[in-house]
Amino acid sequence: MVIQELGWDNDADDELRVAIENALDADMVDGDYGNVVDAVLLWWRADDGDLVDGLVDSLTDLVGGGSIWLMTPKVGRPNAVDASDIAEAAPIAGLAQTTTATVSKDWAATRLVAPKTPA
Repeated sequence: MVIQELGWDNDADDELRVAIENALDADMVDGDYGNVVDAVLLWWRADDGDLVDGLVDSLTDLVGGGSIWLMTPKVGRPNAVDASDIAEAAPIAGLAQTTTATVSKDWAATRLVAPKTPA
């Protein structure tokens, strides 16, 4: 499995990053990878700009059926992203929200996927 990490900054949770890479038994790749990836880990903060643009950009290398894990600061933390902003941005970017979970002391993860189309 290849996971592309986008939006990393000094405030990203390094323990979580290491745990993911240990589970993969591989390093995550960055935005310059240039090949198809199975999932995207997108670190996003309220001051990072337009969330729809960030989500659309994260789809560039994502394989069909892959997931975007949107990492946002938890409620009450600096630069927290309001849940309603995610709920509004996802369908505009062509995504559906499936799961949200607290993944560390300061970060929450929201899983976004392309909606299933009727057969």
